[in-house]
Amino acid sequence: MKKFKQHWEITKNRQLLFPVFGILILIYSAFKIGRSFIGNDQILLLILSTAILTFLLLKVFLFLFKKLEDKWVLNYRWEIIRVFMVFAVTGSSSVFVGRPIITWLGITKDNLNPVLYWTLYILVGIIFYQILLVFFGWLFGQFEFFWKFEKKMLRRFGFKRFVD
Repeated sequence: MKKFKQHWEITKNRQLLFPVFGILILIYSAFKIGRSFIGNDQILLLILSTAILTFLLLKVFLFLFKKLEDKWVLNYRWEIIRVFMVFAVTGSSSVFVGRPIITWLGITKDNLNPVLYWTLYILVGIIFYQILLVFFGWLFGQFEFFWKFEKKMLRRFGFKRFVD
């Protein structure tokens, strides 16, 4: 445990919550992916696929951590886990917020061209993603990081004069 804390630069025991929650989110994601391919009928196969996918996702994320560690300016290594958690929560939340708004506006697949429907759906999702990213960044204690990230993203979208 001491080696783990040293590697992730964890100085307080409460900071251990982020690796624990990160692993739980990783297992849940692997479970959801496995269930989408296998279904709920074959429980042993679902458990096995969840374990394999968890291992593979963990390898991918550890690889990404190494790549992003120098690029992202963070005080401690464990904060990378917190940043990934914000991205995960924001992505899911933008779908949950965007879907009812599209429905409330009366836009459905039935009354609109599918290409136009999905274009509007993605556009609404992107708008709420930007707002929720800063909100969840603040909620997880990474407001400065995500505010800089958001300004950079808005510049890329062509909103340079609103950001500067």
